[in-house]
Amino acid sequence: MGRYILRRMGFYLIAAWASLTLNFVIPRLAPGDPAAAMFARFEGKVAPEAMGALKAAFGFTDAPLYAQYFTYLKHLVQGDLGMSYAYFPSQVTEVIGTGLMWTVALAGVAVLISFALGSFLGVLAAWNRGGWLDSGLAPALAFLGAFPYFWLAMLALYLFGFVLGWFPLRHAYGHDMEPGMTFAFAADVARHAVLPATSIVVATLGGWMLGMRNTMVATLGTDSIRLAHARGLPPRQVMLRYAARNALLPNVTSFGMAVGFVLSGSLLTEIVFSYPGTGYLLILAVRNQDYPLMQGLFLVITLAVLAANFAVDLICLWLDPRTRSNA
Repeated sequence: MGRYILRRMGFYLIAAWASLTLNFVIPRLAPGDPAAAMFARFEGKVAPEAMGALKAAFGFTDAPLYAQYFTYLKHLVQGDLGMSYAYFPSQVTEVIGTGLMWTVALAGVAVLISFALGSFLGVLAAWNRGGWLDSGLAPALAFLGAFPYFWLAMLALYLFGFVLGWFPLRHAYGHDMEPGMTFAFAADVARHAVLPATSIVVATLGGWMLGMRNTMVATLGTDSIRLAHARGLPPRQVMLRYAARNALLPNVTSFGMAVGFVLSGSLLTEIVFSYPGTGYLLILAVRNQDYPLMQGLFLVITLAVLAANFAVDLICLWLDPRTRSNA
């Protein structure tokens, strides 16, 4: 088992190095650079001699490419992702840290709820085949999941925000609220998050439920489940400990990939609600040609997906004894 973990860790380290390298190369292949864009933005108000300092600040110098690459790696080890152009003179780490906090609070919690609730409903639907969960709720959720989640977000925003006025229309908290560790601020943040979080849950719940239901049905037909019934084990123990545990593996694997959906900030949902997460930051970075911020966001998303998939490998190793025996 130890060799298996080391092999997987080596694979993810190579993938992380490839991601770091691509993250360095791609912006340098694009036309222009942030320093030139900022220089043009000030319309001659900045002295031409300042161009070199601006390029150095954004990591675009005339040094050989390999020297820039090693400088880039050195800064990464130190946690320095450079300076943001759109939020100048803020550091990229500060900007991403703020957006990441809102994204994890919104999309992270929503995906966790959707995964847990959908998997549990899938188990119940497969265990009681032909019941209302299986024949009614599963098709209804699959129908809702067929709609683009940003369309559901706009529908919820119009109906519950604009027409009924039950929830706020935009942002993560009210403009009259002072951020702080207070109950009033937390309640206002929760109220602003209801509509975007619900749209994500509704759009993804059917997929988790149907995936779990189909895998669970196949698992219930195996000899191990028949043997568990023949031994006279309680139905709940058979359902949860034997059938659901084995059927959960594909959903757990898919959950690792869903982390990319989380950290990209449920992009369009954040745009609809003007929610200040990483997806909204990414749109602003592209619009303003903020290459350092784009690099930082792509890097955080990629490394988070790799870390989540490595964690999923470890969870599958714990859940499935067959994996441990092959490792």
